[in-house]
Amino acid sequence: MRHRKAGLKLNRTSSHRDAMFRNMVTSLFKYERIRTTDTKAKGLRRWADHLITLAKRGDLHARRQALSIIREKDVVYKLFSEANERFGTMSGGYTRIVKLGRRPGDAAPVSMIELVTTEKKKSKKKKTKGKKSAAVEKKQVAEGSVEKVEPEKKEEKPAKQEKDTGKKSDKMELAAESKETIGEVISSPFLR
Repeated sequence: MRHRKAGLKLNRTSSHRDAMFRNMVTSLFKYERIRTTDTKAKGLRRWADHLITLAKRGDLHARRQALSIIREKDVVYKLFSEANERFGTMSGGYTRIVKLGRRPGDAAPVSMIELVTTEKKKSKKKKTKGKKSAAVEKKQVAEGSVEKVEPEKKEEKPAKQEKDTGKKSDKMELAAESKETIGEVISSPFLR
């Protein structure tokens, strides 16, 4: 029985596996995304989440624990300086794994692991001078300096289709975003 034996073996000795994951987690924090096989990415996720949790704690002991894993001081400094503002509100799930397909040569499933960034919500500004700005806009249109553009009407779709495609559209947007960044990932000097 294989009870209480978490982690992946990856057909490597423990020292080789630890060294490999240390190098990969260092590269992940240095470049913020790396390309690797699916199983290595899933194993790397545990290491990255642990180090981000240490960085959010931010004390001297946590910094020394991180330095025992990441051997580059500038990467540890970068991680600890931006961890609270970047991951402060999150309580886990600091990485995202995007599957890229198969690797030519051995057909191994390849994916990209990247650090998740939290998007800042934009606050809506209240219009206090609505009548005045409308009068100014009419004056500018009359002078011909500004063309008035009417908003486009959106097509209404049945509610059932929106519920079904809502999850798919989010996945499609994520896939489109990742395809745009794949070119950047492939051109990264780390992956050559």
